Amino acid sequence: MTYGSPKPGHTIRFSRFFDPRRNNDPYLLTVVKTSGGRLPGWPGALSAISIKGIYDGRPRGQKVLVTGSGRLDLYRFGGDSLQGRYYLLRLHPLSVAELGIDGPRDFLQLLRLGGFPAPYFSGSETEARRWSREYRTLLVREEITALERIQDLGHLELLMLRLPELVGSPLSVNALREDLQVSHKAVESWIGALERLYAVFRIAPLGAPRIHAVKKARKHYHLDWSVVTQDAARFENLVACHLLKWVHFGEDTQGRDLELRYFRDIEGREVDFVVTEARQPRLLVECKWSDTEPDRNLRYLKGRFPDADAWQLSATGSKDYRSPDGLRVAPAIELLRTLV
Repeated sequence: MTYGSPKPGHTIRFSRFFDPRRNNDPYLLTVVKTSGGRLPGWPGALSAISIKGIYDGRPRGQKVLVTGSGRLDLYRFGGDSLQGRYYLLRLHPLSVAELGIDGPRDFLQLLRLGGFPAPYFSGSETEARRWSREYRTLLVREEITALERIQDLGHLELLMLRLPELVGSPLSVNALREDLQVSHKAVESWIGALERLYAVFRIAPLGAPRIHAVKKARKHYHLDWSVVTQDAARFENLVACHLLKWVHFGEDTQGRDLELRYFRDIEGREVDFVVTEARQPRLLVECKWSDTEPDRNLRYLKGRFPDADAWQLSATGSKDYRSPDGLRVAPAIELLRTLV
């Protein structure tokens, strides 16, 4: 079905995989795709109205699943047209738990190829690189330009190429501004656009009152972790994606008040990830490429928050034990396969 939009040349297409008129179809899958670029003054009202009509006209008990790109989260079906009729569920790359990974060989393949289905199931690093390149081009040339007033696409592409080199460290917008020779406002705007379209995400430092934590510097990660070339940073990025997926799952399906943060204090101590619930640390995670002794910064943070579970994960190590001060030191899959 095709519904006309406010301007000629723009359409909203609905592809139906189940017939909504048949009572024996328990689900109606509706794929929403906007075409024709930007819709000035109105990004999502028509699709909301159209989906509302499908929803209200469905047989009793039939459920509707609406899928789409990151634009759906941007539009969020503004107004009251779908109020009380839907829940937003955020889709993430494939994970250790979803794939049933239980050995180092399969885990390292996921680390190399990324979690998007096409490159992962290709089994080829060459295909993964080609897919990632096409994805970046599509993101810049179509997705971002359809939603954002960004004219300098050349510098935006340079930013996307630079960002993977900075994974694992607090992201300095000022340093990026100097590298690209553009304004601070432009860099912040571009990173915000990439976040809104789920190309990257940023996490803030833990700001607990009992510790002298830094307050502002954020770290960033890529949903396509295959773009990160340095092994240890790519591993940290993979773990970040798994933790964010678990956090979003808890928020979207259970209404839990979860956040993904990292710890860094003014004395220079740092722990890669802290998951909080109701602003209280519940899970502490430090990433190491290989087997190492328990990290002293993780021990410090565990001492400050003894009720939190503390894990030191390794990408290639094999040791699995609990230290006297309560840290679980283990291969990464031991924690990741317990998530989602």
